[in-house]
Amino acid sequence: MRGDISKMELSRKRVLVFGAGRSGQGAAALLLEAGSEPVLYDGNEKLTEEMVRDSLPDNGRGIRVVIGELTQELIDSCDLCVISPGVPTDIAPVNRIRNAGVKIWSEVELAWECSEGETLAVTGTNGKTTTVTLLGDLMKRFRGEENTHVVGNIGYPYTKAASRTDRNSVCVAEISSFQLETIDAFHPHVSVITNITPDHLNRHHTMEEYIRVKERICENQTPEDIVILNYEDEVLRQFGESIPASGPQVWWFSSARHLEKGMYLDGDVLKYADGSTTVDVIHIDELRILGKHNYENVSAAALSALAVGMPIEQIREVLRAFPGVEHRIEYVGEVNKVAYYNDSKGTNPDAAIKAVEAMRRPTILIGGGYDKDSSYDEWIESFHGRVKALVLVGATKEKIAACAKAHGFGPVWLCDTFEECFAKCVELADEGDAVLLSPACASWGMFKDYEERGRIFKEMVHAL
Repeated sequence: MRGDISKMELSRKRVLVFGAGRSGQGAAALLLEAGSEPVLYDGNEKLTEEMVRDSLPDNGRGIRVVIGELTQELIDSCDLCVISPGVPTDIAPVNRIRNAGVKIWSEVELAWECSEGETLAVTGTNGKTTTVTLLGDLMKRFRGEENTHVVGNIGYPYTKAASRTDRNSVCVAEISSFQLETIDAFHPHVSVITNITPDHLNRHHTMEEYIRVKERICENQTPEDIVILNYEDEVLRQFGESIPASGPQVWWFSSARHLEKGMYLDGDVLKYADGSTTVDVIHIDELRILGKHNYENVSAAALSALAVGMPIEQIREVLRAFPGVEHRIEYVGEVNKVAYYNDSKGTNPDAAIKAVEAMRRPTILIGGGYDKDSSYDEWIESFHGRVKALVLVGATKEKIAACAKAHGFGPVWLCDTFEECFAKCVELADEGDAVLLSPACASWGMFKDYEERGRIFKEMVHAL
């Protein structure tokens, strides 16, 4: 173990794990394995001990489960508290723990303390999941599947992987602002901040606090480490330029300008400059993911791989093969020279605009679904020069059709079923076109969720 507090060792220490969800369960299991006495606590009185134990390995043998009231006696009996990311750090029970002098750790801190090998950590408001998924694929190619663990906010708790790491391991971790609130010695070799825009202000209360927490990802890094930042993000540019010599090296990426050192988009080519030479990394037409935001994600992941010594030739191979994140401008395949993209995760107009703007072919667009009282004007306005036909389905089809008409867009087709909608797209698409599912609406009423909608779309493409 590597942090200061671990010098007292976790063995035989009573540790309160606050939050009995997936992260808390992973933390409790890891603590048990480390020889601690974990107490898994949750204030949700709708839960029962039996419900929690049913989700734990071996029915939670060796783990004490407490639901409901958090007594002062329990707090005073604990040596450490590991807090789940969903638990706000300023609520009364957490303040009581802090006031009792009990150290509070993020479960990311616990996982890092209990793991070995290198950590490559990614945070940011947008783009984390795509960057982490791609970086995971890069490390699997470079370090091997058995040595690579893709963990964190991406859906697989870091705590579940920690005990399976060794000195040859690399953990690629998606880290949220919630997890960064309570780090202590957490020290990745490479950290990435993709961008910072307003988000989670109900939790962090001010933009200044949200920025401060995000920037904590590199606070323990040294000059031997690297932080990778988006030069086109004004907040990050100011942050990077203020990092002292005693901090990590700053590597930049940009989608808008040439850099003396870093990775940047030059026309249609991503290039890497090391300060003396410049190398073409990949032409964007070779990528299977589209859009400026994705070129930034690719740059962040590729720079991280370069930082740990991966050759550009290997990086290029992985970039060409990377399909993207499922349901987010996901390339499904090409049939009869028509490309099909699944953006079922585009459940609101803002998200769907990014998908439309990413298209590099004339596009037949599938829209419509559950009515969330959204306005579709900006979405329709983004169609100019990109969308050649709009095919609508679901509860919002009439509303969207009226909006398209008001903006002078056509043709628009209205369908009664998703199957009819898909068939119309196939009929309308010419060689060289794209068919894009990016509905700008939720899936409810027709599908269980956006994932089911996307899966059915992909099944239809594969059946052609």
